[in-house]
Amino acid sequence: MAARQHSLSTSIAGWHGDERAVARPLNAPELIAMRRTRLFGATGTVLMAIGALGAGARPVIQDPTFGVRLLNLPSRIQTVSLTMTTTGAVMMALAWLMLGRFALGERKMTRSQLDRTLLLWALPLLIAPPMYSKDVYSYLAQSEIAEQGNDPYVVGPATGLGLGHVFTLSVPSLWRETPAPYGPLFLWIGRGISSVTGENIVEAVLLHRVVVLVGVGMIVWATPRLARRCGVAEVSALWLGPANPLLFMHLVAGIHNEALMLGLMLTGTEFALRGIASIKAGSSLVPLRPAWPPTLTRASRRAWPPTWTRDHVQWARWYPMAMLLIGTVLITASSQVKLPSLLALGFVAMALGHQWGGTIKAFFIACGSLGAVSLAVMALIGWASGLGFGWLFTLGTANVVRSWMSPPTLLALGTGQVGILLGLGDDTTSVLALTRAMGVTLIAVIVTWLLFAVLRGRLHPVGGLGVALGVTVLLFPVVQPWYLLWAIIPLATWATRPGFRAAVIGATLVVGIFGPTANGDRFALFQIVMATLASALIVLILIALTYRRLPWRPIPAPPGETAHEGDEVPDSDPPPPPEPPTARPDAYAESP
Repeated sequence: MAARQHSLSTSIAGWHGDERAVARPLNAPELIAMRRTRLFGATGTVLMAIGALGAGARPVIQDPTFGVRLLNLPSRIQTVSLTMTTTGAVMMALAWLMLGRFALGERKMTRSQLDRTLLLWALPLLIAPPMYSKDVYSYLAQSEIAEQGNDPYVVGPATGLGLGHVFTLSVPSLWRETPAPYGPLFLWIGRGISSVTGENIVEAVLLHRVVVLVGVGMIVWATPRLARRCGVAEVSALWLGPANPLLFMHLVAGIHNEALMLGLMLTGTEFALRGIASIKAGSSLVPLRPAWPPTLTRASRRAWPPTWTRDHVQWARWYPMAMLLIGTVLITASSQVKLPSLLALGFVAMALGHQWGGTIKAFFIACGSLGAVSLAVMALIGWASGLGFGWLFTLGTANVVRSWMSPPTLLALGTGQVGILLGLGDDTTSVLALTRAMGVTLIAVIVTWLLFAVLRGRLHPVGGLGVALGVTVLLFPVVQPWYLLWAIIPLATWATRPGFRAAVIGATLVVGIFGPTANGDRFALFQIVMATLASALIVLILIALTYRRLPWRPIPAPPGETAHEGDEVPDSDPPPPPEPPTARPDAYAESP
C-alpha cells in the first residue's frame, strides 16, 4: 500500500518540470504576429461588449440603454446580438490559443507584452452589461438585505426586500427565495457598496466589477511569483492562468466573486510560502515565537524608529512569522468570500509541518498555530460585519441546481432517465443524493491523502492545492464553467507537462466556446442554433482572411534576427540563451 501511495504521489509530482525562467525574445516576424493576434483578440472582446447590449444579462428595470436608439438597437435584434457575442468569444479564445505559441515556445513574449494584452482584452468588458450569468443581481439583493439590517443567511430577496424591489426583479426566480451562500466578508463589502449606491443598480454593478478587478489584480500579481517559486516560466503561467478566456468571460464580464476569492487565496499562499522558505533557508526561528524583547543599543533608545527594526538579523527572525501571519489572514479572508479556498491553509500548514521535520509534533504545532489564527480572523470578520457564522448553514444553497458539468450529478440524471425508460419510476432525486454523497466522500479522502503527501515532502504545496481544488470541482455537486479556474490558475503556476496543458486548453475551448450562451434563458432554441451556425461561418471566413497574417501556423524564424518590445525595434545583438534555472529549494517534487 505504501508503495502504491508513493507511486501515485510520484505520478502527480511528475506533472511538474522546471522551465527556463527567461527565454529568448521574439524575433521580428513573431513580434508582428503577436501584435496582430493581440488586436484580433481585442476585436473579439469589443464584439462581446457590443453584443452584450442585447444578449447580456441586463437589469429588468433601470436599464441605461432603454430609450437610447443606438444603444437599445442590439436588444431589438437579439439573435444578431447573440451572434456577435458568440463570435467575439470564439475570436478571443482563438487569439489566446495563438498567443500560446509565444508563451510556451523557445522564444517567449515578455511579461510587459502579456500584461498589455490582458489590459487590452479586459477594457471593452469593463463597461459592458453582465454576461453569462445574473449572479451579480443576487449579490446586490443579498447585500441590500444586510444593509437594511436583516439577516441574508435567513431570508432571500423576495422575503427580505419584496418582489417589487428593483434588485429582486432582476434576480432569477430560482434564487429569489434562497438565502445567501457567500461568506460574511463578501456581503460586508457588498453592504458597503449598497450604502454608497443605494438602489442605483448600474452604479452598484459597476462597483462590484471594481471589486472583481481588485481580485484579478491580485491573481496577476501572485501568479508569476508562485510560478517563479515553483521553477515555472512566468509568462507560461500567466498565459494559461490569468489570460485564460474563462477569466475574461466569467470573472470580468460575468462579475463573479471567484475573482476576489482566488486573488486573496493566491496572494496569501505566496506570502505564507515566503515565510516557510525563509525558515528553510536557515532561520533559527522557534515556531511563531520570535525573540523578545529585542536588543536595543544606546543610540536606539534616543532615536525613533529604534535601530533594531532595521537590523537585518532581528528582521530575519521576524520575517518568517510576519509572512506566515499575513498569508494566513489573507487565505482566511478568501474563505470568507467562498469556503473552498480554505483548502490553501491546509496545504500551507502541511508545508510548514514538513519544514519543521514532518513529525507528528510538527503536524499538530503547524495545524494548531495556523488554525488558531484562522479562527480568530473568522471570528473577527463575523463580529465586525455583524453577520456572524450563519453562512455555514447555507453552503448547500446551490445544490438545487442540477449541473450537467458535475459528474456525480450527471451520473444520477442519466441513471434516473434509464429508470424512467425501463418503467422503474423516477428515482432521480434518491440517486442524486447518493452520488453526491459519494462525490463529497471521495473529495474528503483524496484531499486528506494530498495533504499528507505534502507533509511527507512528496508533493509541492502549490501542486497539492491545485490538484485538491481540481478534484473538488470535478466531484462537487454543482459545477459552473468558472469553477474550472479554481484549479487551472494554481496548477498553471506548478504543472508544466504538455499533457496537462493540452487538457487545460481543451477544457477551456470546450467550456468557453460550447458552454452557456451569453444569457441562454432569454433565447429560444432556434435563436441559439442560428447564432451558433452564423458564428461558425463568420469565424471560418475570418480564419480564411487572416490565414497568412496571423500565426495559425508556426512562424519560420529568420536566422540571426530577434526583437524585443521597448520601442519594438529589432535588436542587432541578441542575448545568449540563459542557463536553465536551478530548482527553488521549496519547489520540492519527485519529478523526472
